Amino acid sequence: MRGLGGLWADLSDLVLPADCAGCRERRPGLRHGVCPECVSTLGALRPRSVRPSPAPTGLPPCFALGPYAGPLREALLAYKEHGRHGLARPLGALLAEVVAVAVGPVRPVTLVPVPDTAAAARARYGDHLDRLARHCADRLRRAGWSVRVIRPLRARPRPDSVTLDSAGRAAAAEAAFQPRPGGRGGGGGRVDATVVVLDDIVTTGVTLAAVSRGLTAIGPSPAVAAVLAATERRQRR
Repeated sequence: MRGLGGLWADLSDLVLPADCAGCRERRPGLRHGVCPECVSTLGALRPRSVRPSPAPTGLPPCFALGPYAGPLREALLAYKEHGRHGLARPLGALLAEVVAVAVGPVRPVTLVPVPDTAAAARARYGDHLDRLARHCADRLRRAGWSVRVIRPLRARPRPDSVTLDSAGRAAAAEAAFQPRPGGRGGGGGRVDATVVVLDDIVTTGVTLAAVSRGLTAIGPSPAVAAVLAATERRQRR
């Protein structure tokens, strides 16, 4: 799926700041958002199937670009927590590669990003997954895919998952999402489209499972989930 390519071109468009988003190093003369070494590391990652253990009820098959470590982790943190919004395009392109591997042969797809809470979107100056989904869709379309991005669910206020254990995450996820007014029909009007849930990171899988259950209640069930990173401590080996 490197036909979606252009990772270096995407990353090299990011001129400032001078510190690399992947390794956090500030190098003399660095004029790209990500240094060549980190570009090489990210470009070597290949999407693969991952599964939290234990897997929550309702979690569809899940694919991730790589482990939540190294330059991928640092780039995600720079994007989500440190305002490096320009990383949305290259990260969205990488997410498109995950979608392509997860879905298989080219076909119509409906992308459903996990929604941010209103508080999180305000803190990050916008819904970070919605940005990734739009760039992901653009890259897939340029490769010949028919793609829609829909947001039939909204996120209710909930505790920061970082502060919760696995039981707390599961409890919070149960009530975390609800249909938007008029948001019924999770397939986005395409009965032949493969529904793909998008997230940035999978840890326990409870968020992806909760979104998948919510979509199943209002329309076609998601076929797969695609994420950029998976926490290795919960993967089956």
